[in-house]
Amino acid sequence: MPTKILLPTLFFAPAAALAATPDGTQLGLAWGIPFALILLSIATGPLFFAHTWHHHFGKITALLTLLFLIPFAFVYGIGAGVGTVVHALVEEYIPFILLLLALYTVSGGILVWGNLHGSPKTNTAILAIGTLLASVMGTTGAAMLMIRPLLKANDERKHRVHSVIFFIFLVANIGGGLTPLGDPPLFLGFLKGVDFMWTVKHMLPPVLISSAVLLTLYYFLDRHYYAREDEIVPCNHGFDDKLKIHGKRNFFLLAGIVGAVLLSGIWKPGVSLDILGSHYELQNLVRDGLLLAFTVISLAITPKQVRAGNEFNWEPIAEVGKLFLGIFITIAPVLAILKAGGQGALAGVISLVHDSAGNPINTMYFWMSGLLSAFLDNAPTYLVFFNLAGGDPHTLMNGHLFHTLLAVSMGSVFMGALSYIGNAPNFMVKSIAEQRKVPMPAFFGYMAWSFGILVPLFILHTLIFFVWQIF
Repeated sequence: MPTKILLPTLFFAPAAALAATPDGTQLGLAWGIPFALILLSIATGPLFFAHTWHHHFGKITALLTLLFLIPFAFVYGIGAGVGTVVHALVEEYIPFILLLLALYTVSGGILVWGNLHGSPKTNTAILAIGTLLASVMGTTGAAMLMIRPLLKANDERKHRVHSVIFFIFLVANIGGGLTPLGDPPLFLGFLKGVDFMWTVKHMLPPVLISSAVLLTLYYFLDRHYYAREDEIVPCNHGFDDKLKIHGKRNFFLLAGIVGAVLLSGIWKPGVSLDILGSHYELQNLVRDGLLLAFTVISLAITPKQVRAGNEFNWEPIAEVGKLFLGIFITIAPVLAILKAGGQGALAGVISLVHDSAGNPINTMYFWMSGLLSAFLDNAPTYLVFFNLAGGDPHTLMNGHLFHTLLAVSMGSVFMGALSYIGNAPNFMVKSIAEQRKVPMPAFFGYMAWSFGILVPLFILHTLIFFVWQIF
């Protein structure tokens, strides 16, 4: 039996008196309005009131978060409000931001310097390498490692936006679909009993098809821009002729980060701290401690010149940290309603994934899990649909529900690329690119790219894997 350590004396009320989000069957859709307003502010703020948004986005997000918390605490009690915040912090936000902080800091200590020019072939090769790395070190790790070399290679190019957008498609999302190490939804499936090699074998065809289509499309688009007479902007960057990598010791820290994440998924000591109703399991505490240690070590061992060469600063991680703290708190009732399934306010949406006989409609599993993952946290979304399909990993892997598990896996990983908030590294890549003076499109502008390019690809996947069932 798991050991629980209660910490009531650290807070103003006993843990038993505090509850996380109430049962989703009791929540109405109105509780999701603050979450929707945060998304709307992210989408419209930089477009319609850029100066105010840039200087006050943290305050705006905090106010919208309070717009949820104050009425919520009034209706369900202060204990429920505090419990919701603690749950968001302990079980979601702290692991999220510490992983991102570690990867951002460590990758920022690796500098690629030299004669790296952004030709179509070079850029396509960088995207291909990043796509491969994403399934080994995770989409966040690969994105943080490879975005700076891509930006540095193209600092003389006039048209750079398309390169960052395709980078988000491939490295920050689709590339992570090959193994459970690649993306949080697949790692959750691994923890639930889905075999590591099942993912490798059956996600290989859709990942290969997606990568081949997008890399080919990118190459010809980049070649089109590269051929324009005004494309190259003279820039005295002072590169050496020979390509060099500085800060190589940080590669060991990257390996340590991957190892810490794996450790938290494999090692199950059965000990947890009960903090106001939320469980901080020992393996997660050890993982988060290691991530923080790797961050500090990287700062200590990396020469300042290396970080200066990467134009490293804390603004991107600060922006993500502030915005996603509000998102993780206000998303709580939305996820609770989803978890309520047919008994919740989104029962109509959930019912779309089964026919009248109760059989799964795999096409709908793919699109529903995907579209929700594009705007909600894709890890719990995966879990919701995994459980809707029965939740038995052996039946899902080997039985007649095989394509249902494939649909949930593909949807939750691939469609995270449809919006800036669909997967953890998306917004971070955008922020780093903007720090390098790349005029990234706003929320809806990005979605014009993503829906225009990816939706036809996802329709192709629907035909291949769920209509024709070629694989």
